[in-house]
Amino acid sequence: MDESQKPQKYTRAHGRRKGAAARARLYKGKGPTTVNGKLTNEYFRSKVEQAKLEKLLDLLKNSGDFYMSITVKGSGRVSQLTAVMHSIARVYVAELPDLKPTLRKAGFITRDPRVRERRKFGMAQKARKGKQSPKR
Repeated sequence: MDESQKPQKYTRAHGRRKGAAARARLYKGKGPTTVNGKLTNEYFRSKVEQAKLEKLLDLLKNSGDFYMSITVKGSGRVSQLTAVMHSIARVYVAELPDLKPTLRKAGFITRDPRVRERRKFGMAQKARKGKQSPKR
């Protein structure tokens, strides 16, 4: 087996938000960072989403030569973005622990615990909205 067929070593971490779960793999070297097989700016097309992701990546610019492969599933696009950012922050902290205070101060390490409330039995359509009863 030659060098190109050998599996590369990587550091991994998970990030979550609402129903979205992201799994990041951090590789040493130079290469494109991908989300579900697409480049980050192709997967997150909105300027607002790209700006949020760029804010995190600016903090990590001087952290050596790394690239990532990220897989994300579930929920909506904004929750997926937050889960991806959470996984990126966690994987960098696993590789370079001295970044933790900087990332914590910027708010990227803390997981947002808010999740959608489940629908209860006997309710109309939502978690708290009850059925309307006739008055006459």
